[in-house]
Amino acid sequence: MTKFTIFLVLIVVVAFLLVVVIMVQNPKGGGLSSSFGGGGTQQLGGVKKTGDFLDKSTWFLATLLIALILLSNITIEGAGGVSDSKALDDDTTTQQPVTPPSSTDDNSEGN
Repeated sequence: MTKFTIFLVLIVVVAFLLVVVIMVQNPKGGGLSSSFGGGGTQQLGGVKKTGDFLDKSTWFLATLLIALILLSNITIEGAGGVSDSKALDDDTTTQQPVTPPSSTDDNSEGN
């Protein structure tokens, strides 16, 4: 496996985890923490901090995803500026020879 393939697999896994973490959160402030405790004074096993954990994990996964994407750009083959464009290959383009206009026709009309 190439380095790019490894980065690609990591990017897909982190993106999936990021989607899961975002879907677990409730936009109105309840989310997973309201399922266990309901916001009352009694909390079950530290679920009070679930919102903080989900918020921090979202930021961590988003930062990790951006870092992996930027690092994967380095591992792309030909990223050193050596790659040639396929549009400019001599094999794919046909060049028509340019014939210069004849100068004898212009002189005969002016004299």
